[in-house]
Formats: sequence, C-alpha cells, structure tokens
Amino acid sequence: MLKTITIFGVNIHLITKDGLHQRIAEAIHAKRHILIPHVNVYALNLAFDNPWLRQFFNQAETVFSDGIGVILAAGLMGHRIPERITYADWMWELASIADKSGYTMFFLGGKPTVAEKAALRLQEKFPSLTILGTHHGYFNRDAQCEENNNLIALINSLSPNILVIGMGMPIQERWLMENWDRLNANITFTGGAVFDYVSGELSRAPRWMTDHGLEWLGRLLIEPRRLWARYVLGNPLFIFRLIAHHFLGFPLPN
Repeated sequence: MLKTITIFGVNIHLITKDGLHQRIAEAIHAKRHILIPHVNVYALNLAFDNPWLRQFFNQAETVFSDGIGVILAAGLMGHRIPERITYADWMWELASIADKSGYTMFFLGGKPTVAEKAALRLQEKFPSLTILGTHHGYFNRDAQCEENNNLIALINSLSPNILVIGMGMPIQERWLMENWDRLNANITFTGGAVFDYVSGELSRAPRWMTDHGLEWLGRLLIEPRRLWARYVLGNPLFIFRLIAHHFLGFPLPN
C-alpha cells in the first residue's frame, strides 16, 4: 500500500509520476471510477478551514503534491515526498500517455475557448490523441439546474477515460463533491489553471524559478492582483498553522 502523510487532516500520497501513471493504467483497465486531486499550500490552507474539503480529499483514490511548500512541510515533519507533479509540465506527459495508450479525454473548465485551445495545442503535438470534448467553466453549477444536468449528460454520453477539471480551488472540488456519483468517467483530475497554461493564455515563471522552488513567486509577479493574498498572506499563514497544529497540537476547526 502506498504510504501517506497527513497535513491539516488531509492524507497526501508519497507517489512518483511513474507510480501515478501506473495507477492511471490500472484504473482504466479495470474500468474503475476514481478521483485523483492534487494539493498545494493554497489547497491545504482551504482544507484547514473547511472540513468538507478535507473529507473530499480523503475520499479520493490518490492525492498528489503540486507545490514545493507541501514538499518542504513534509520534510519538516520527517517525511519525503519523492516528486512534485505540477500540471503545467505534467499535462503534456499525461496527454502523451493517453495518446500512446488510446485513452480518451474530456476537458472542463477555464474561460470560454481556453479548454478548446488547450486541446488543440495538445493535439498538435499528439495528433492521435482523442479529446472527446471540451466545455468552459462558466456555467450554472447548481446541482439541480438544467445547464448543469445537460453538461453531466454530455460527459456521460461520451464516457471519457480521463476527465480533467480546471475551475480553480475550491470551486472544482465543491462541484465534484456535489456531482461525483452522477459522472461517468474512469479517472477525474482536478487541474486548477491547467488549461490556461497549456493553451498559452497564461505564461509561466522562468525555468530557473520553477526549477528552484520559486514558481509561487513567479506566479505572484505575473498575476499580482489575483494572487497576492494567496502567497503574501497564505504562505506565512501555512507555516504558522503547520507549527501550531502539527508541532504544538492545536486542533483543526470542526
């Protein structure tokens, strides 16, 4: 069984990309219906305050780390997360695996046309890649409304092997929690801003920053108005909470 660590009540798997790829293949071959979300410092700060989000992550098949802050926190706790898996890079690897293995995909999220552009860019590199459809994330997400029901019906009619949802945290997690039992896909990933990066709509930080644990700073410099609170306030808050909860034993909010 794959080892886990727990930060703020969230179980995080100590998994490599190769291990994740193996789990994807096994789940699709067995025609399972599983959820594989990712966590970073922002996700764990949200989970600290929201018991429903902790429950969401802990019901997932696998939870992997997409963030140097989580890896550093694990190190302080005496554990080693073997690899950071970040969507801006890994999405191309996932598309390559889907292309070679014949897995089908569906993209949900982003502003209108962004998921479609991401799909086209991936198919330019992998011409045999089967992306069954795309849909933006700006729809009525009320679980009982017609627009939401029609979208779920569309996804289910296509029955993709891999469903990637990029609507940002915690919107994508809430939507999945409310609609999970109605979705027909083998594996669902939560990808945040994945389509913005893959489509080219959003630039990444320079490679020297991403390779040295400073991608958060690069993102802050690129989108300061949107991300200043997440990083300028959120990173120190995460450290304070880690010390208070893990090392001093303060309880999580109920």
